[in-house]
Formats: sequence, C-alpha cells, structure tokens
Amino acid sequence: MTDCDNQDETMAVAPLYKDDCDVERGDQVFNDRVVINVSGLRFETHVKTLSRFPTTLLGDPSKRMLFFDPLRNEYFFDRNRPSFEAILYYYQSGGRLRRPVNVTMDIFMEEITFYEIEEEAIEMFKGGEGIIPEVEPPMPENDFQRQMWLLFEYPESSGPARMIAVVSVSVIVISIVIFCLETLPQFRDDSAGLKLSNDLTTNGTPLNKKPNLFTDPFFVVETLCIVWFSFEFVVRFLSCPSKPAFFKNAMNSIDILAIAPYFITLGLELGELRGEGGEQATSLAILRVVRLVRVFRIFKLSRHSKGLQILGQTLNASVSELCLLGLFLLIGVVLFSSAVYFAEADDPGSTFSSIPAAFWWAVVSMTTVGYGDMCPVTIIGKIVGSLCAVAGVLTIALPVPVIVSNFNYFYHRGRNDEETVVYTRVTCGQQKASFGEYKSTSNSKQSLSNTEYLDQGSLEKGFRCINVNLFEDYSGKLTDV
Repeated sequence: MTDCDNQDETMAVAPLYKDDCDVERGDQVFNDRVVINVSGLRFETHVKTLSRFPTTLLGDPSKRMLFFDPLRNEYFFDRNRPSFEAILYYYQSGGRLRRPVNVTMDIFMEEITFYEIEEEAIEMFKGGEGIIPEVEPPMPENDFQRQMWLLFEYPESSGPARMIAVVSVSVIVISIVIFCLETLPQFRDDSAGLKLSNDLTTNGTPLNKKPNLFTDPFFVVETLCIVWFSFEFVVRFLSCPSKPAFFKNAMNSIDILAIAPYFITLGLELGELRGEGGEQATSLAILRVVRLVRVFRIFKLSRHSKGLQILGQTLNASVSELCLLGLFLLIGVVLFSSAVYFAEADDPGSTFSSIPAAFWWAVVSMTTVGYGDMCPVTIIGKIVGSLCAVAGVLTIALPVPVIVSNFNYFYHRGRNDEETVVYTRVTCGQQKASFGEYKSTSNSKQSLSNTEYLDQGSLEKGFRCINVNLFEDYSGKLTDV
C-alpha cells in the first residue's frame, strides 16, 4: 500500500461567515444570480446588475439581506408585482424609470419609495409624468410671525385657525350673496342713473339725484365685509416669510381684486359729491365695470376648499393638454366655418353672411351645444354640419383622459397627505426579531406591504439574528440550513 491509500478523503466546504457577516461574499458562495420573489412571482437577475445602484434597497447587500429566505435561497418581497417589472428594468437599463400602464401613479410612487430609488431618477420620472414637484413651504423665522402665518394661511394647523377659516368663508359667502341680491329689481334703483343724461339741466345740475350710497344697507354690509378682507390681507402680508413671493401668489392677487373695487367705488362716490354733475355718467359706467370685478371674490373660497385647490392644480398641470385642445378647436372652427359658408353661399336665405360670422356656429356645433340661431339649410351644408359635430366630439375627447388622470393624481395626493400609514416588518420563515414599527406619511392611501425601512440600530440587530438562523449547524450544504 502506498501513502496515498492511507490518506483520508477530504471535501472542501464553504467558509463560514459568522463573525463579519460578509454578505457580498455570501452572494458569491450561493450564486452570481439572484432570485427575487415578489408576491409569488419569481425574477432572476445578476448581482452586478443590482450593484449598479448601490444606494438603493436591492443594490445594497446589507439592506436586501433583511428579506433573504434561506430555506428557498431567494429574496422575498410582499409588494406589488406589476410595479417590480419597472423596478427591475430600472437596474437593467441603467437608470430609466418607466411606469407600467396598468399601475396607478400613487401605487407606483409607493413602490419606488420602498425600493429607495435614487431621488434624481424619481424627479426625472415625475417630470416625464407632468407632475409638479412639491416644494416645502417656507415659514417665518420670528415666532410671532410664524404663529400668525399659520393662523391665517393654514386652517388645519390648529383649532383657532379653523375658526378663523370658518369666519372668512362666512364673510365671503355673505359678500357674494349681497352682490347678487342688490341686482334684484325690488332692491335696485337705477332710475336716476339710467336717465342721467336726460335729467341734466344746462348748468350741469341733475334734476333727479342718485340715492345716497352711504345710507344703502347693501353698502353697509359690503363695508363690513371689506373691513374683514382688509384686516386678513394686512395680517397675512405682515407675517408672510417673503414679501416678493407673497405678491407672486395668484391667491393674493385674487384678494387684491376682491378689495380694490370697494375703494374705487368709494373714491368715485366721494368725487361725485365734490365734482360736477356732468361727470356722473362717466362715473356710472366705471362703477359698473368695477362692480363686475367683485365676482372674483368667489375664488377666495379656493383658499379654504381642497376641491378648488385640486381643480387649480389639475388645470396648471394640464396646460399643454388644454393648449392642444384649443389648437384643435381653432383648426376645426376655421375649417368648418369656411366649408359651411361656401356650402350656403348660393342660398338667398342663408344666415351665414361671412366666414367670421360662421365662427360662432362652428364653436357651438363642435362643443355640441347647438343654440339653433344659425343652421344650414342646404344638403351640403347639413353634411358639413354633421361632420362638424362628429369632429367636435372626437376633438374634445382626445385630451380629456390625460386631464382626468391628472385630476385623479392630485385628488388622491390631497386626501392621502393627511393620513399616516404604519408599516410593520415581517420575516420570511426566520426567527422573528424585534424590529419595532415605523410610522411614515405616505403618498398612497393603501399599503401593499408590511415592510418598510429600519433604523441603523435595528438593522445591526437584524443582522445578528439572521446570522444565527442562517449559519447555525452549517455543514457546507444548502439543505442543512
């Protein structure tokens, strides 16, 4: 017998990483390919593919190891399956993030937040989807100014702020009601104003004087409303964090439009008391225009109404679609008004005297209103009218889905911003460790998973627990785990 016959057979076993928990070398021991199970749907990719973005959940070995199932030798995520196809494509394509068609925006935003996709890619994705980036609202540095700013600008901040919001909404409603009631015939006295030019003598002295505005009960109520509007505007201006940004805000411009007509009216009335009677006709025409501006006060309700704010955000995000809709309508109006004019040109009783006169008919026909004041009478004209109506329906229907999608996004985001979702981590067949809970304000109402991020202390503790379960009694075979 030789010495070789006396040698024992030996078997090389994989080294045991109990102490240092070298997860990257552990991946190499198991396989270069990584198996990811997302709610029962298995995906396979390479470790180097995930390592392209090491700051993400899947790209960081220490983070994804928390979801490793040693019994099946795979990573398990109880998450949305259609969204993960786009997440995996993000790693494979080198950073291109595309939302699947069958996944809503709020669910996909929750998924990319869970997988810790890089912020730069998320911002680019939001820009491609036409989402306006959320900016953290600035706050005054002074404590008193901050309290006053929260009191008048953010009704949900406290109980007194809600009371002030209720008072403000009540004053706005009263002002709008007064604006409508004073136009009723029983409350309107326009006899002096409407016949003002016929009631003047040669020396400019009116025979029938206008009623005194300062004794009008509507003017008294209007004065009280303006006192509140002015007080609210001045307090918000003095407590705002930035004066230039304050005037750039559209809502503050509406506040100015709501206050200015009163002072213009007051100045004209005082001028009439001191001026000549011949100037009253001009003042009356200016007053009618100025009083019309008071109708913009109804937009002040948008400061206290989430629904109107969502509508404004939707219109702002859909500017390109609205411009496209206007372009389509303009092309259709010019095309069909020209066609119906030449189709009705030989008819002596035609109401289409010119192409610009037919613009009105084309607009009401394409918007499916159809007042009936202008209509074609010839056969060719009726065919053109039919095509105009059908084309109008198709034209309006094209950009509507995009606008509705933007409205749904802002509607869900507005509702879910006030909700707090609690995520609790679950284990994958391992010994359950005490990882605690994490409360997060999510952009989605529903959570499709019970897993969320852990703090650093819990992360290290989780590794120790995983090491014990993963490598205890390890003999070099995966079946012995």
